[in-house]
Amino acid sequence: MATPHPAPLATASPVSLVRPARRNDAEQLAALSRPFALSGALRERPTDLYATHAAEFLVVESLAGELDGCVGLKTYGEAGVLYNFCVAEHRQGTGVGGRLMEAALERAQLLTLTALFTATAGSGALFLRHGFTPACTDARTPPGWHPRQGSRVLVHHVR
Repeated sequence: MATPHPAPLATASPVSLVRPARRNDAEQLAALSRPFALSGALRERPTDLYATHAAEFLVVESLAGELDGCVGLKTYGEAGVLYNFCVAEHRQGTGVGGRLMEAALERAQLLTLTALFTATAGSGALFLRHGFTPACTDARTPPGWHPRQGSRVLVHHVR
């Protein structure tokens, strides 16, 4: 199920690095995602799933080695789906989400995807600021992708 992805160039700031996830990040990915799953914003995923699908994830790692954010990008032919997008509470509002989004969009371009979808239970403000728009009800979402019922589906047309 995991598809090898070309890694975007790692980008650094004075306090963190955006990089592809590794299998040994699974525990931290699960811990980072847990509060969002408990709130209902994300689906609950077991730690071994993060290890198995590590190649789909980008992470923001602090200089101390802690993961401050993550996002998965799963490919379905020419389309992709961003999922499990989360930023640690103490790093929200600091640009971590924007850096992750930019890295995910760069990865989508490297993979020559034509469209990138996501589903959100929230406002989707970060996605909207980065060019996502609400998908039409008849939008051709990737076969095999099943967004959570009641979530808002957004699409970004990759150029």
